[in-house]
Amino acid sequence: MDYLRRLQMERPVLFWVIIALGIWLGFQLVLFVAAVVLGPFGLPSWVPLALVLAALVVVARRQSRYR
Repeated sequence: MDYLRRLQMERPVLFWVIIALGIWLGFQLVLFVAAVVLGPFGLPSWVPLALVLAALVVVARRQSRYR
């Protein structure tokens, strides 16, 4: 964690590129897992995306409630 903090101070552009790439890869992985789990049910292709976005909204609402 200290490495990321130092990277943020010394090379902010590289830090944000790494953060953006990590978020994108994480989102793609979650979408892939949702598609694999929901695939056998024969649902439309947009259902995994809707499920992941709904889960993110629920998590964000719970976090904002406890602050």
